[in-house]
Amino acid sequence: MTTATWRPRRARIVPYVLATVVVVGMIALAVVMPALWGLGDRIGLVAIGLIVAGILHMLARSRVTADPDGVTVVNGLRTHEYEWAEVLGVSMAEGAPWPSLDLADGSTVAVMGIQSSDGERANRALGELAALIRERGETTGP
Repeated sequence: MTTATWRPRRARIVPYVLATVVVVGMIALAVVMPALWGLGDRIGLVAIGLIVAGILHMLARSRVTADPDGVTVVNGLRTHEYEWAEVLGVSMAEGAPWPSLDLADGSTVAVMGIQSSDGERANRALGELAALIRERGETTGP
């Protein structure tokens, strides 16, 4: 099995476009501010823009990766790694923004790397991930 990675399309494009607009806007604002504003103030404006861009990047980096060892889910600040035996299934409720992995310990984890806003692309990714979980994740009973 090769590695398969799914990333949302819209949930990546929008944050990166917004990050670009914010950084360029803050740089432009720093340049056109009156002389009363010192260098530190101007650097502060650009720094705020870069911080906002960093936060937007954290939202846009969501993905889910399936490899021979298991499934890795990256959601914002957190990265979750699961072996195939730990993953029981994946489901996305009607109207839900993203699916959830069902884990052997009874918990679930959001899979923000597949977003329902991507429509058919999300359905295809969900089906591919579910097929891999059925193939690799199911364990035989005692």
